[in-house]
Amino acid sequence: MLKKSLLIIALTFILFSLTTILKIDKSKKITNKYANNFFQSFYKKNDNSIGYIEINQINLKEKLYKINSTDNNVDKNITILKESILPPNKNDIIYIAAHSGTGPTAYFKNLNYLKKNDEIIIYLYNNKYTYIVKKIWNETKTGYIHITKDDNTSLILTTCNPHNEKLQLVLSCTKKES
Repeated sequence: MLKKSLLIIALTFILFSLTTILKIDKSKKITNKYANNFFQSFYKKNDNSIGYIEINQINLKEKLYKINSTDNNVDKNITILKESILPPNKNDIIYIAAHSGTGPTAYFKNLNYLKKNDEIIIYLYNNKYTYIVKKIWNETKTGYIHITKDDNTSLILTTCNPHNEKLQLVLSCTKKES
């Protein structure tokens, strides 16, 4: 009985709090625009994302975080590796890693379904960069991947091979000039 009473009090408080955030516009209709703006501004203050990666072929759209952020961690999110040189810097190359397999952080679980010429879009600091997959290979997992950077390579995606835990899947992509 006490638990139900506390739950009712808590729900009442939450509803009251939400209704005080709502604003009545000139036509006397209640709008949640003010509430949305409030929550978005609060969220942005606590969000250190710098953009996101979008791969439509595998239904992926996830945030990217500053390299020195605690959120830029493969056990939490898709990760920009510290060796990256972000655009628009000269000779930019972005190394991105994420888990495959199962679980809430297996963001690259379907990366193996990408093919040559598939498109990857990265938004960084409100700039859009489009990349095209050019090479796909597996190599033995050693903690390192061997990349031969040519003048066109500007994005490397990597994850564990979802079918063989001893292999690392690597995709090399070039920036599509607009």
